[in-house]
Amino acid sequence: MKTLTQEHNLEEIYKRLDSHFGDLGWWPADSAFEVIIGAILTQNTAWQNVEQAIENIKSAGLLDPLSLAAVDQQILEQLIRPSGYFRIKTSRIKNFLNFLQNRYDCSLKKMFCDDLWELRKRLLEVKGIGKETADSILLYAGHKPIFVIDAYTKRILSRHEIIDQSVSYDEIQRFFMNNLPAEVNLFKQYHALIVNTGKKYCRKSPLCRECPLSSPGLEKKCFT
Repeated sequence: MKTLTQEHNLEEIYKRLDSHFGDLGWWPADSAFEVIIGAILTQNTAWQNVEQAIENIKSAGLLDPLSLAAVDQQILEQLIRPSGYFRIKTSRIKNFLNFLQNRYDCSLKKMFCDDLWELRKRLLEVKGIGKETADSILLYAGHKPIFVIDAYTKRILSRHEIIDQSVSYDEIQRFFMNNLPAEVNLFKQYHALIVNTGKKYCRKSPLCRECPLSSPGLEKKCFT
């Protein structure tokens, strides 16, 4: 990672993207539990598919920990089928619900009272919960100050030569958290801005000319 301009670059990226996209209000959900289910379902699929799966769960009156824990696995599989990999994701949801029940009596309030890093460690012990999913749960459902890293983050920062492509998830996360104020709303908005930029501009075949990060001021090298 570069050391002289890293803080400036992170601030400049945020400023440009925030000016371009505005407040994105992410994560869209009516409850913390809905955020958690969405974070599990969004693995390897588009968000519109997750929305359909969550709507199915809502329509069945099951979008709460106790109801979803009690529902038959095959029924849940059919409800979340639009999200893809529905058998695997059903198992992951059930694994999380077992964890929530056994350790916190099915109470998200109790769960989120835990220390950030201790809870992160425990979530990562749940089969099927990886770092990005755990951090999404902590930030968006638990409102804890932790930065979520995804493939878009690595792609954008490496193309602008702010990080090397070989760096790990934890290294990139520390990079953000060491160079930004530990503010939950900032972390939420910044992550949402990165996701939108990755989807619209910084694709595998990037649209650099249209990208709000394309103007002078950022060190940049797009690999086209």
